[in-house]
Amino acid sequence: MLRAGCRAALPRRPPGSSGLSGTGGGEAGAGGLKRTPLDALHRSRGGRMVPFAGWSLPLHYGQGHLQSHLHTRRRCSLFDVSHMPQTRVFGRDRVRFMESLVVGDIAELKPGQGTLTLLTNERGGIVDDLIVTNTSEDHLYVVSNAGCADKDLAIMRISVPAGRAVELAERLLGVPDVWPAGLAARDSLRLEAGLCLYGNDIDETTTPAEAGLLWTLGKRRRAAMDFPGAAIIMAQVKEKPKRKRVGLTSVGPPIRPHMAILGPEGTPVGTVTSGCPSPSLGKNIAMGYVETAHSRAGTALTVEVRKKQHPALVTKMPFVPTQYYMAK
Repeated sequence: MLRAGCRAALPRRPPGSSGLSGTGGGEAGAGGLKRTPLDALHRSRGGRMVPFAGWSLPLHYGQGHLQSHLHTRRRCSLFDVSHMPQTRVFGRDRVRFMESLVVGDIAELKPGQGTLTLLTNERGGIVDDLIVTNTSEDHLYVVSNAGCADKDLAIMRISVPAGRAVELAERLLGVPDVWPAGLAARDSLRLEAGLCLYGNDIDETTTPAEAGLLWTLGKRRRAAMDFPGAAIIMAQVKEKPKRKRVGLTSVGPPIRPHMAILGPEGTPVGTVTSGCPSPSLGKNIAMGYVETAHSRAGTALTVEVRKKQHPALVTKMPFVPTQYYMAK
C-alpha cells in the first residue's frame, strides 16, 4: 500500500525498482489539527477555519459562500490544496508499478501530461482518486486526497515549496479578479460540475462502473485486465451494475446526503450522497446512487426530506456546463 505523507525520500532502491518520496505533512496547531503554509493568510483575510481531514482549512471568507461561489464562476478564485499529499515515484519500473495500482493508462502519458485515475482494490472498489502526471524529470508526480493519506486528483494545479507558498498566494490574490475560496464554495462548485467527492460519492464500496467513471479506464488496460478488481469491474461493463450514480434536481427544501431516494411507488430505490442549493441555477441539485432501472435522465423520483416526500428529477451531469482549460 502506498503512503504519501512522509517528508524524507526513502532509501535508494536498486536499479529497476520504484522509489517514493512525498510531502503532505503540516505544522500542528490547536486541537491537533495540521495547518497549511497559508494558514496565517487565510486568517488574515477573514477565513472561518474548520476541521477537514485532520487539517484546519477555511470554510469561507467574509464575503460568504454564495458570493464566493458565483465569483469563482464569473472570475477566478484561489483554493488552498496544500493539504493534499504529493508523492513522487522514481525508478525504471515506476510506470509498471503505478499501473499495478490504478486503472489508467499511465504509459501513454506524455512528459508534462497528467490524468485523473482510480486506485482500486481486489473487489473493484475505489480506494482513492488520484491525479498522476508524467514529469519530464524521470519521475511520476501523484496528487491524492488528504483523507486517504493513511491508505495510500480537476483542474491545473501549481505546486511550490511550502516556504514560498504565501509569496505565490499573495501575488495571485493581488489580481483584483482573484478571490480566496474556501471549502464551502469548493463543494458547491464541484457538485455543479458533477464531480465526485471521495468519502461521499465514491469509496471502497463503489466501483468505477457504478460511479460512472469508466472513462478513467484506459483502452489498453481494459484489454489487459491487469489492474486490481479488473474481473469485477469489466463484468459490470458487460452486464451493467445494479446501481448507478445519477444527478438529481428538485425544488423545495434542499437535498442533503443520506436522504432516501424513492421510486414511483414510494419504495426506496437509492440514497443521496451529495446535495446543496445551486447558486448558479437557483434550484436544488444532488447526486446519489439508484437502482439502474431508475437511472435514466428524465425519470421522476421522490426524495424524503424531514419525513416528507418531495419530487426530484434524474438529470444529466454536469449541471452547469464545464469550461475546463486543457493544456495542449
